[in-house]
Amino acid sequence: MTARRATTPARAIWLIARLRLQRLANMVTRFRFGPKKPGSRPATPAKQRIGWVLSALLAMAMLLSVLNVSRQSMLNMQCFLAPASACLQVRHNGEPARVNLDAAADELHAGPLAPPVRAALTLQLSLLFLVSVMLPLSSRAIAAADWDLEWLVTLPARRATLLRARVFERTLVNPTGWILLAPCCTMLAWYAGFRWSAAWIGAAGALLLLLPLAAMLRTLADTGLRMSLAPSQLRNVQAVMAVVGLPFMYLAYAFGTMHAGSPILAIARSAPPWMLWTPPGLLLRTIDAATPSEALARLALLLLELAAPLWAGMHLLRYQLRHGVVAAGARESARSTPRTAPAGRFARLLPASPIKRRELRLLSRDRNFLIQSLLLPLIIVGSQLLLTGSPDALAEIASSPKFMAGMAFGIGSYMLLLSAFQTLNNEGQSLWMLYTFPRSLESVLKEKAQFWAALALVYPLLILGAALWFAPGMAAATLSRFAMVLAGVPIFAVIAVALGVFACDPLAEDARNKIKPSYSYLYMMLSGLYIYAVSADLWSHKLVLLVLMASLAAALWQKARDQLPYLLDPAVAPPARVSTADGLIAAMLFFVLQGAILLAFTALAKVPPGEALVVAFSASGVLVYATMRLVYWLGKTGGVPAMLAGPPAAALGWALGGGAAAAAFALGYLHLIARWQLFPDAFGAAGKLEGYLLFLLAVVAAPLCEEFIFRGLVFGGLRRSMGLVPSMLMSSALFSIIHPAASVLPVFVLGLCTAYVYDKTRALLAPVLVHALYNAVVLVQ
Repeated sequence: MTARRATTPARAIWLIARLRLQRLANMVTRFRFGPKKPGSRPATPAKQRIGWVLSALLAMAMLLSVLNVSRQSMLNMQCFLAPASACLQVRHNGEPARVNLDAAADELHAGPLAPPVRAALTLQLSLLFLVSVMLPLSSRAIAAADWDLEWLVTLPARRATLLRARVFERTLVNPTGWILLAPCCTMLAWYAGFRWSAAWIGAAGALLLLLPLAAMLRTLADTGLRMSLAPSQLRNVQAVMAVVGLPFMYLAYAFGTMHAGSPILAIARSAPPWMLWTPPGLLLRTIDAATPSEALARLALLLLELAAPLWAGMHLLRYQLRHGVVAAGARESARSTPRTAPAGRFARLLPASPIKRRELRLLSRDRNFLIQSLLLPLIIVGSQLLLTGSPDALAEIASSPKFMAGMAFGIGSYMLLLSAFQTLNNEGQSLWMLYTFPRSLESVLKEKAQFWAALALVYPLLILGAALWFAPGMAAATLSRFAMVLAGVPIFAVIAVALGVFACDPLAEDARNKIKPSYSYLYMMLSGLYIYAVSADLWSHKLVLLVLMASLAAALWQKARDQLPYLLDPAVAPPARVSTADGLIAAMLFFVLQGAILLAFTALAKVPPGEALVVAFSASGVLVYATMRLVYWLGKTGGVPAMLAGPPAAALGWALGGGAAAAAFALGYLHLIARWQLFPDAFGAAGKLEGYLLFLLAVVAAPLCEEFIFRGLVFGGLRRSMGLVPSMLMSSALFSIIHPAASVLPVFVLGLCTAYVYDKTRALLAPVLVHALYNAVVLVQ
């Protein structure tokens, strides 16, 4: 027999930390590779979850964004704080100084850092370190029971070993700390001359020198709070940490937008010199040291500064848990005489449905939810304005309809992310009760979306009133901008609730598992895209994005509705069916592939533009068609559009009728715009193509590709959730906005005709023929 090897404290710490790392990996990927294990249930497929590829892409995008902010911060500090910097080039004739960031970059590479720049960078790194401690304390996990620690103490290991494992695990698994600290340290190393080894130095500086101290401070804080406060009080602490932590984060990142009149410049100049002797300051001085001996001396001092608090913190943790890991008394506490909040009394008088009154009561009783939903968006936007703008700039903002509208939608969008997005999580373990109501869960969620849309419109309406007050002479421009805001907030309320169905898991025991961050990042990306629509000057661009977002909201709601019957069962998923979201994905893929192939043929292969356009359009259409068909075949998807589903004679009859109607409208439209001299250069681009190429593109390739996407997928998906007329209108609007402005109206009518014909025949052949006939008539004309 072989003797079992004794488990050392170091090995025990690694095994426990590895268990937590494996758990994090499972949370992030949610993917299984390889064949199914024997004995798994084949009848209930696993729930569809976001893939690791999307998670990795979102994480990479966020990392690159933070790296760029860190780079811009260093350049701004060098430009505005370094004495005799060549960055600010004074211009004559009273013109303001011009900023030359290339000169600032050259000065940073020449090194070492100037003392004012070093002090300002230490201040920024210290703020990021503080945020890496505070933001994890603002999560829902702090108000939940720490079942992990209560389970760990049952292991045959000393409590000191378990506490070291907890600190070690939180050092490794601190996404907030990694994203905040590693990019900043990397840019320090880059400009210090380490070049391509800068990433390794930045990661090592964050992991080995700053994150252990952040993990110890976080563990001391949440352990002490759990042992001394009731869960209701912990939720108040969570709200305070969220309110306090975000302004510090925006203060740190305000260095990236620093300019001559910004308040952050005065803060940077007043950074105290003693901060250079703190751990963040010593880390900066170690990376920026002029000689190896100086770097070793600073590193030795830094290690001593870290060892002392880690040693003292471990003893304090053992003292905090001297009586066990569960605090005395009940986990929850309640008032002996409950009082109804004013909002709760108002909810009873509100002329609204019981669901909406219940949401208002929930908002009034949960202080953390109230602060998170109503105050946090103001703090986020207000911090950005105060830290990045000067008094003169703030006055200009108040009189700028574009900026006021963008700010209004930003606040409304943040409110929806922090409230409507959490709709299912707010139900918690009582979600099953909604299934017992004498109404569908979909109708309940619709009312919740309506409630949060109305609440999220309060701040935009107040900002609209302020904009009209400060700039009454620009009322027309202000109202036109805010029309997009007032239309976008309800759309994003639907998007937030729908994404929340996929992102939230109210039945999860661990608060960290209750939400998948990838969906929140997706929501923020969509919000940023819509802010472009609010600030765009052309109404054609506004209309395109408005229709796209409305279509996306309908598509996401459809997929969420399919998911609703399966929320309480973690093992089953809805049957695969064609949805509007499939059509939108196919459309985006089609246009991306078309652009890439067109660029490759014209720039690399030197193919004439006309031939390259036909090849790119046809090739991208074939690739999208083949890809979607393959995905549907592998997923055994139902409702896949077929080319022919009935007698060909019936399809030909409907095609002739629909094609004649669409072509007649197009001929009348062309006659009117020629008579009134509208869009004189609209069709000049088409004339550059040779006759046979134009025929192949318009009569063969376009009908086949576009009808499969817009009628088979988009209209077919909408038809499952809507009536015939709304489905026709929405799919036709989406189809028309991808065409030039001169042809939007006749193409919209073409979309109506093809959608109606497809609904009657349930086969793609009829709308393809309608489309081909329409294009042929327009070409002949």
